[in-house]
Amino acid sequence: MRDAVIVEAVRTPVGKGKPNGALHGEHPVDLLARTLQTLVERAGIDPAQVDDVVGGVVTQVGEQAINATRQAVLAAGFPESVPATTVDRQCGSSQQAAHFAAQGVISGAYDIAIACGVESMSRVPMGSNVLPGSDPFGKNLAGRYPEGLVGQGISAELITARWKLDRTDLDAFALESHRRAAAAWERGEFDREVAWTGQRDETIRPGTSLEALAGLKPAYHHPMFEERFPEITWQVTAGNASPINDGAAALLTMEAETARRLGLRPRARFHSFAVVGDDPLLMLTAIIPATEKVLARANLSLADIGLFEVNEAFSPVVLAWQHETGADLDKVNVRGGAIAIGHPLGASGARIMTTLVHAMEDRGARYGLQTMCEAGGLANATVLELL
Repeated sequence: MRDAVIVEAVRTPVGKGKPNGALHGEHPVDLLARTLQTLVERAGIDPAQVDDVVGGVVTQVGEQAINATRQAVLAAGFPESVPATTVDRQCGSSQQAAHFAAQGVISGAYDIAIACGVESMSRVPMGSNVLPGSDPFGKNLAGRYPEGLVGQGISAELITARWKLDRTDLDAFALESHRRAAAAWERGEFDREVAWTGQRDETIRPGTSLEALAGLKPAYHHPMFEERFPEITWQVTAGNASPINDGAAALLTMEAETARRLGLRPRARFHSFAVVGDDPLLMLTAIIPATEKVLARANLSLADIGLFEVNEAFSPVVLAWQHETGADLDKVNVRGGAIAIGHPLGASGARIMTTLVHAMEDRGARYGLQTMCEAGGLANATVLELL
């Protein structure tokens, strides 16, 4: 049995996805290229040894078009012989990239692979790959769901209503995300994983409060949905949802014996993988069956997991998952999550995994579980084992 292990993991600080954000001035190809350069420099390997680079990008248009991962590999100065591909599983794109890279190593197709992701939401706005007047769904899908599908914000409101969460629940969870992320920076817990010195994640608000969050208006309220969804009470705001961000992250994965031969320390092993589909109207709840599936494949129980990373696309997503799984929130997103740190779509899976590996090491957690909700009612789940 071949083991796929992570020997290095780095990320950028996450920038505001706005023209005044710290990373806005950097082309997404160059942003990912710098991250790839840092990854191989820290590991001390010749990039010519890399068998493939698998990257996640969600909005593959404009500056993120034409296989952006390949452009980044070349921009990083890697040999032209190093191939690359770009995948899109929506918000889980770079977690899926990590799955593909690790599965390639386990199968024997690769000895060394890089999983990575990038998204510059300030330069390539979310949804800009859908041309005006175009229909990305087609008539057959519309026939299957004649009442229509909705955007993620409405899905988050439907989850809030179904699990009977109230505004205080959502805002309190968001506040804790900011508190944990700010505290992690103050304790130096992000120093090893962030590739740029002197910069921090820009959207963390250490001074926010429940009162400030309570003053924000619902972000997705629209009269057109009131009659269709009378159960919605409009609780989701910009304060209890993830912001718009720029960022990149990368993980160096290889076969365990290859790592030892190269004198590199295996830090975590890819233990188990899962990917599932679920209701595309609720859209963001697939993390619940994905968690169940990956634990069954791993032959582990929830109690075996020392740390969880559950992407904070919206507060109700994580709270509904916690309600159904019974997970201890003290073990979930211990260094804050996307509501505070940010959610640069295609980079988020690799960013979260980078944070998880470092947190597992610092806290001595043998097993870590990561899961992410994804547009269309999808979710990936990964179990890592600390080495």
